[in-house]
Amino acid sequence: MDKPWLKHYDPGVPATIEYPEVTLHHLLEDASRRFPDHTAIIFPGRLGDTHRLSYRKLDEQANRMANALVNLGVKKGDRVALLMPNCPQFVISYYAVLKAGGIVVATNPLYSPREMEYQFKDCGAETVILLSLFYRTVANLKDRAGLRNLIVTNIKEYLPPLTRLLFTLFRERKEGHRADISGARDSYSFQGLLRRFQATPPPVSTNWQDVAMFQYTGGTTGVSKAAVATHHNVLANVYQMRAWGAPISLKEGEEVVMGVMPLFHVYGMVTVMHFAVLTGSAMVLQPRFETGQVLKAISKYKPAFFPGVPTMYVALNNHPKVRKYDLRSIRACVSGAAPLPVEVQQRFEEITQGKLVEGYGLSEAPVVTHCTPLVGMRKVGSIGVPFPDVEAKIMDMETGDKEMPVGEVGELVIRAPQVMKGYWNRPDETEMVLRNGWLYTGDLAKMDEDGYFSIVDRKKEMILAGGYNIYPREIEEVLYEHPKVREAVCYGVSDPYRGETVKVCVVLKDGESATPDEITGFCRERLARYKVPRLVEFREELPKSPIGKVLRRVLVEEEKKAAKG
Repeated sequence: MDKPWLKHYDPGVPATIEYPEVTLHHLLEDASRRFPDHTAIIFPGRLGDTHRLSYRKLDEQANRMANALVNLGVKKGDRVALLMPNCPQFVISYYAVLKAGGIVVATNPLYSPREMEYQFKDCGAETVILLSLFYRTVANLKDRAGLRNLIVTNIKEYLPPLTRLLFTLFRERKEGHRADISGARDSYSFQGLLRRFQATPPPVSTNWQDVAMFQYTGGTTGVSKAAVATHHNVLANVYQMRAWGAPISLKEGEEVVMGVMPLFHVYGMVTVMHFAVLTGSAMVLQPRFETGQVLKAISKYKPAFFPGVPTMYVALNNHPKVRKYDLRSIRACVSGAAPLPVEVQQRFEEITQGKLVEGYGLSEAPVVTHCTPLVGMRKVGSIGVPFPDVEAKIMDMETGDKEMPVGEVGELVIRAPQVMKGYWNRPDETEMVLRNGWLYTGDLAKMDEDGYFSIVDRKKEMILAGGYNIYPREIEEVLYEHPKVREAVCYGVSDPYRGETVKVCVVLKDGESATPDEITGFCRERLARYKVPRLVEFREELPKSPIGKVLRRVLVEEEKKAAKG
């Protein structure tokens, strides 16, 4: 097929890549051989102290845990759930599961017990490696969910000494981190298992075509379902990311990656963890995004790469003391999961002098498929061009069988080595999205004459008002230009006359005030009349997912409930 985007690749970025036929845990073993004493994980304490784990130590501990899993009965193809925030134990456990021949199922720690039970049952996991904070919850649903083994770790086990001491004295019991597993059936200590088992690799045969992970979608269009990805699917994307960084002279074994994106989400898992391991970089792990702590970490540990989402960059831009921190180590940031407003991008680049570009990806092609060139041509509102070895085109929305002309809106479809095998135990849904070798993303987009793609919106989020198609992203871009607006989200609400009408929820910057008329007047100067919001609501904050993506569907559900009285 014609690939007009190739002529806009940055110098040094190849059109195609030769991928080694190896497993993901081979990347860790290779890093351990090449950079044994280089720091793999930086885990900062609250008091400026730091725990560091070398690549040799990380690989050894992953081997020990892998041998423990095999001893507990984990066989090739078994699903093992991980229930932790960003911490060294997550990384150790992830590679341990792969070394044992298992399939990783990363579980969101913010899930309710009902959601956890559903996911454990759906994937058939019998073993869970979890933080002690969640032990009581999981132990209570253990029998109902069909779990056999609970491996429990405390967040303090890898905290630096002073922070660990203060955590033990003042926070551990108060916040529920103490878990007594003595005498508990089939519950094991993470550290106890590491001490019991050898640091040699387990005698398990694994293959690059084996399934490596189940990545559960957010369930925004129905019941949450697992995208099944092989080692090769994920590895291909990590190699593509490394190739995309060519113009900024990445130095393997010397770089630092900011790891505040949750590793339990495929975006953080690939762009932070696997990318760091492939390149022998150190990952700075933060259990949660706290603006002040992230600024301190950037200033202290000097990361060159900082994958994130727009809300993170918004928070950093608007921190009152942002100018007091040295952020000039940042060379490249890829923003995903939601549209990146131009104003946010420009402000962040002005503060850091680094590059902040918008990318696009999805759980079904873990994880990035498109990105704006780091030093080449940018286009406002565009997600950039397809990665090496990624083919993309726009198909008609009605049948999905007719390719749309340049500039016309349709459904974005993708063919690439990272595209999933399908959804776990959902053949009908798999057949709907995987058609003739192409992944139908469910996103509305268009491609211009240069091969740059722009996401218009989700098929299910398009607003149909008075016969007009209205795309929320376009309105949100305008709202972010308003000098008083910090965050904004647009969605459709039921209207007896227009079918749907446009509503926006706005969070103002600290100390600012505004009226609905001021917001709609600003939009009226910049948008066609039919796109101007009819309803404006001011909020202190917007509902967000664990990775900071604004949850438009939560606001829509609130509207529906309010309408019912």
